[in-house]
Amino acid sequence: MSKRVRIELDEIAELDNLYRAFWRAAKGKRDRQAVQDFALRLDHNLSFMRRDIINGDYSFGGYSRFMIYDPKPRVIHAACFRERVLHHAIMAHLEPVFERHMVGDTFACRPGRGVLAAVNRAQQHIRRYPWYAKVDVRKFFDSVDHDILFRLLSRRFKGEGLLILLKRIIESYQTDPGKGLPIGSLTSQHFANFYLSRLDRLLLQNINVLGTVRYMDDIIWFCNSREQAKETMREVSRFLAQERKLDLKQNFQINRSLHGVSFCGFRVLAGTLRPSPRRRRRYAARRKAWERAFEKGLIDEKGLQTGYASALAIVAHCDCRSWLKRQLGLNPMPPCCHEIVS
Repeated sequence: MSKRVRIELDEIAELDNLYRAFWRAAKGKRDRQAVQDFALRLDHNLSFMRRDIINGDYSFGGYSRFMIYDPKPRVIHAACFRERVLHHAIMAHLEPVFERHMVGDTFACRPGRGVLAAVNRAQQHIRRYPWYAKVDVRKFFDSVDHDILFRLLSRRFKGEGLLILLKRIIESYQTDPGKGLPIGSLTSQHFANFYLSRLDRLLLQNINVLGTVRYMDDIIWFCNSREQAKETMREVSRFLAQERKLDLKQNFQINRSLHGVSFCGFRVLAGTLRPSPRRRRRYAARRKAWERAFEKGLIDEKGLQTGYASALAIVAHCDCRSWLKRQLGLNPMPPCCHEIVS
């Protein structure tokens, strides 16, 4: 077991850290009323936040609940802006420790990585190894066990004040007694990613596993044969059930790499990246939404150009030029739009 890292509440409550946390939390959201209200009395609000952190009086909860449908339907529980500032202040100290603990082939919640890097890494493995196994976890965020998560954090960090603070954050939300993390919280993303970090190491230590890629709970690894893939699948399922109290979805895959794999919204083949059906639907829906807004006079030409760019970004990294041409042929742009994108 590696040495635990001590983090004191004074470090989190340091005013420079809180100011930086405010700017990170406010990035891209300065037009929101809650952000503006907080910024109007920024010094006052951060001073009171510092006091509450040091005194252990910070309260959590009161998440706002809403649905998103892109890329798929999800229930989001967003913390109030004041709590989001605190989450950024905490993660400024925790994230470097998490980063040192993660293996190279984990791509969620890490600087310089992300979905596209994960997909490119999976494509590299597809070119090299003959078989793959792919799984994801059923209701992952809803199923994270609070006691297990806190025990894992306690093995990585020390400092009584910090651990009490983390425990209160974890217990501020639950889907079932003692379970669940809110989708939409900065700390939840990092905690959930850390929750499966031991699985990464178990896969890399397995002599039958030639390579692996994980993006949160989407996991793919590569083997020399179907039998090896099946055996490691049983080991992964057993570890998740016994050590993390998680269940795999039934739509797991074991297949030859030459057939390609659907991963993180892409159809990944050895020589090409194609958009998944869901990604294609997202592009079409986004484009139509911007065109309708333009036709109703809700946005101007510049806004429409920005909208087209945001729609195209959904498939920008895919090899789908011919598909885009067919889309434009089947669903041509309104005549008034042609000059804008010419």
